[in-house]
Amino acid sequence: METRDPELKTELDAALHARNELGSDYESALVESFLEKVEQRLDTTLDRRVRRHLAEQQVSVARGARQPQPLGGFGERYGFGIISLILAIPLSAIAAAASHTEGLIIAWLGIIGVNAVHAARDWPWFQRRSGHSKSDWND
Repeated sequence: METRDPELKTELDAALHARNELGSDYESALVESFLEKVEQRLDTTLDRRVRRHLAEQQVSVARGARQPQPLGGFGERYGFGIISLILAIPLSAIAAAASHTEGLIIAWLGIIGVNAVHAARDWPWFQRRSGHSKSDWND
């Protein structure tokens, strides 16, 4: 397995080793634990990137460069979609375990709804209805 994060690879190896020792009875707990660690790592990485982006904008403004543009470019839109799909995996597992098909349908409708609202913020008719325009972010 080629990975950029050796700590995460070590955690995965430890989870697989524990599964071999403990058996399949503890498999769901081990998977849940590993997914929590992955989610924490994603949150940490995302926070670091957002802080770096904001710092770069502040430096740019301090140097007299043009006003920073609002977030919402290619990276944010697709990054949001990818992260929501990654987080959909444990949500789907929990929903399917708790209430089978109905829970799974409700979970995925929520995921689709969140992504639709996130995508709709850039649509002109949505901005007129909500009373916000892109220039509101520059104030």
